[in-house]
Amino acid sequence: MAIARLGRQVKRSYGFCLKMTAVTILGMCFVFIWSIFSSTSVTDQRSSFGEIAEPVSASGKITESVIYSTKKDPENRGSEGDKKGKFESDLRKDKKKVNRSIPSVSTNRHRNGKDATNGIKNRENIKLPKEIDKEKNHGSDRSGGEELQKEKVEEEEVENKEEEEIDGSGNEMEGDTNDLISTTSESDEPESKGRKKKNTGPLFDSKAHYNWKLCSTRSKHNYIPCIDIESTSGRLKLYRHHERSCPKMPPMCLVPLPTEGYGTPIRWPESKSKILYKNVAHPKLAALIKTQSWVVESGEYLTFPQNQSEFKGGVAHYLESIEEMVPDIEWGKNIRTVMDIGCTDSSFGASLLDKDVFTLMLGLKDDLTDLAQVALERGFPAVVSPFGTRRLPFPSGVFDTIHCGECSIHWHSNGGKLLIEMNRILRPGGYFILSSKHDSIEDEEAMTKLTASICWNILAHKTDEVSDVGVKIYQKPESNDIYELRRKKVPPLCKENENPDAAWYVQMKTCLHPIPTAIEQRGTEWPMEWPKRLQTFPEWTNNAEKLVADSEHWHSIVTKSYLSGMGIDWSTIRNVMDMKAINGGFAAALSQQKVWVMSVVPVHSPDTLPIIFERGLVGIYHDWCESFGIYPRSYDLLHADHLFSRLKNRCKQPVGIVVEMDRLVRPGGWGIIRDKVDILDPLEGIFRSLHWDIHLTFAQDKEGILCVQKTMWRP
Repeated sequence: MAIARLGRQVKRSYGFCLKMTAVTILGMCFVFIWSIFSSTSVTDQRSSFGEIAEPVSASGKITESVIYSTKKDPENRGSEGDKKGKFESDLRKDKKKVNRSIPSVSTNRHRNGKDATNGIKNRENIKLPKEIDKEKNHGSDRSGGEELQKEKVEEEEVENKEEEEIDGSGNEMEGDTNDLISTTSESDEPESKGRKKKNTGPLFDSKAHYNWKLCSTRSKHNYIPCIDIESTSGRLKLYRHHERSCPKMPPMCLVPLPTEGYGTPIRWPESKSKILYKNVAHPKLAALIKTQSWVVESGEYLTFPQNQSEFKGGVAHYLESIEEMVPDIEWGKNIRTVMDIGCTDSSFGASLLDKDVFTLMLGLKDDLTDLAQVALERGFPAVVSPFGTRRLPFPSGVFDTIHCGECSIHWHSNGGKLLIEMNRILRPGGYFILSSKHDSIEDEEAMTKLTASICWNILAHKTDEVSDVGVKIYQKPESNDIYELRRKKVPPLCKENENPDAAWYVQMKTCLHPIPTAIEQRGTEWPMEWPKRLQTFPEWTNNAEKLVADSEHWHSIVTKSYLSGMGIDWSTIRNVMDMKAINGGFAAALSQQKVWVMSVVPVHSPDTLPIIFERGLVGIYHDWCESFGIYPRSYDLLHADHLFSRLKNRCKQPVGIVVEMDRLVRPGGWGIIRDKVDILDPLEGIFRSLHWDIHLTFAQDKEGILCVQKTMWRP
């Protein structure tokens, strides 16, 4: 009767409110009954995961998924395999809920280095939200520009945070800490497509078989993957990208030898004046030779007459005139690191080399007209880089002097971005030397206005009577006071949160970075004179004892092992690259040898490149998941200290790094690789498949060394 009466009431006008009240009461009864019967299951769930210190969350399936992923019992893993993908997507969809579950468990294990097996390996590659948030808030030191590259490096900053704990000797921390350093990295794909899982297996497949083939590109034997355009379309007249643009996957083909064959390079120092023509031959070089006097084709050689250069009257006279104009410039003493914009005849860098000046020649990407390859064949430091809209891959304030001799760059165009970039990499108080023959009045006025706006002081302006070359020498300010005196604050000062050292895939800025003022900051003092500079560590390095120990360590290794125990004929070695430089200890140990070393600091590693420049050495930022910006067959020796173990979870195709080494090294050149044994064993097999000669393998305590030599073999 009561129910019938209730039904009649519902049909009336006020029945809707009564209906909602009844539904609410029934719902509350259901919740009460469900909580009574489900309490036992929650208790059982806690008892089966006793190793977890956090209380069990009542947030539903998301918490349950995290618990299953950290469970030690391998038998239950298979049953949860089908749910794993859903759990990972749930974690990404509702990060706030997961934050209320158990993030502190795994993060504590990661921080303390304890229970690595449970905390890292059995985690099934699920990134905890704190780690995700930390990655997003942790800015990259040297990357930006394109969003894809920015995300990559931000992830690696977190992955390699513990890498700063590597000792001064360059060795890894003991134990399984490498697994902690190389945490899971996200995929390049959007989140909706899932995340890239951590590679818990070996870096290289020891059972893989490689069938190598030659690259088929328009650049042929001079192929530079990230700079040359691979399209075979006849409508494309340009050979090179305007900016660095790498293939989606690293090339797995081998660059062919020159069409006319390849000969053993002329040894240093004879190579300063003579090189084999066929090793560097290309059509535009042949056309250039006919118009220049500083290079002469002599049979199978290219010769470089000592008294001939692009500077009329000789480069020696040119350098002397610069010292006369500005007596404070003392080559090889207070001036040690120099950048020469635009590789021409290399005479400027060659002459400064005799004065103990390390001159890095920047070959501007200008459709094969740069001569960086010739400079490298002669034994001079050089790199090839686009120079248009992105920053050069160097930290701020590291070059003592920048030289632009007839480099045909319109510095005042595009708001003066290019000159502002020179201002960024030039040391406070450093010199910018600009020489040209005939500037138009408009260009002269625009350049004067631009240099005044960035507060460069023009120290000298003189037209040499012998060479008929006008030389201007500018100096960058040493303090910020002069910036405040400008009537127009254009270009403005950069914001405090803008990193001046961010350089990898970063767009050029139209602002001026403030000059450091505190004594503990880099750039407030000029370095010691060379060679004291090599072993002097200023206060801003914060760990002089560690740097001294690092230098002593590498000096011992180089003198006792590399120079005498590897079977390497060092009289054939001139161009050397340290593929994973830390503090420049390896390069410093070779400073007394007749070699030069390009110290490469990977973008995912701690930023130690400023220290390398401070010591009077030269280096560059690079990501080894991509090809290096230089011609094939440029180096006599590559040195890789624990490079591959650091790239385990970064590169899509780690074998591509070995292919890149094959591209960089000259036939007859060498490779010295130090790493973990489980990496070196399959790596040796890859080198054998490339027909490299294996000269030395040595292993002790799971660490080893591999010494290999490239042959003339091509498939």
